Amino acid sequence: MENGFWIAFLFTAIAGLSTGIGSLLALIAKHTNTKFLCASLGFSAGVMLYVSFMELMPAAKEVFVTNFGNKTGMLYLLLSFFGGIGFITLIDFLIPESNNPHELHGVEEMSGNDLNKKSLMRIGVVVAISLFIHNIPEGIATFTAVMSNNLMIAIPVTVAIAIHNIPEGIAVSVPIFHATGNRKKAFWLSFLSGLAEPLGAVLAYLFLMPFWTPMLNGIVMAAVAGIMIYISLDELLPTAEKFGEHHISISGLISGMIVMALSIYFFI
Repeated sequence: MENGFWIAFLFTAIAGLSTGIGSLLALIAKHTNTKFLCASLGFSAGVMLYVSFMELMPAAKEVFVTNFGNKTGMLYLLLSFFGGIGFITLIDFLIPESNNPHELHGVEEMSGNDLNKKSLMRIGVVVAISLFIHNIPEGIATFTAVMSNNLMIAIPVTVAIAIHNIPEGIAVSVPIFHATGNRKKAFWLSFLSGLAEPLGAVLAYLFLMPFWTPMLNGIVMAAVAGIMIYISLDELLPTAEKFGEHHISISGLISGMIVMALSIYFFI
């Protein structure tokens, strides 16, 4: 269990701290590569949707139906699935829309100077805090995926969440650098906001692992499926659409599904 914890924690840390990649892009790049970001966000959504519907939900259904029969088992599956969606929706609801960490920013904004610096600093810090809170469930999702001992789910989930954290790193870095002119401060605040996901891993280990049973595993798998579907539909695809590259983002989504389908097919 201890070795499994450190492996799962490492995966979760990699996913969370990829906000630093977004921060570096904002601080180094001169222009936003919209086509690359659209394809990456679409790919991430495709991976999450495919894993959720084709792997996590069927596995959770098998657990519930085996233990409770078809009717009651399906009820537990639906309650767990929509419970996951409700949980992540509540977190989004508690974050003011104007400070949502998924508000679109481009690296071109780094050179602007038309807004009040104090206001920008406040926005950057609030976005960082909001992102920290928002990413805790994603840390739990990544950690439990790895702890399930199914690398065919754990690896793509980790990669997908890491990709989706890149624009979030930009969202924190842009206003803070704009307000302070300090690249280091912008980078480190963005980087540290990604620590929420390792924190989610620790919380999952402390409060879920001691009580881990096949039933709890089913609940977590269905809830994680709900969380990832919500992230895909509420964050990834709308963000890709805002860059104006609709067909590229959809191609990325389909590519993510194909890669997942083939990887699962060849390794079953």
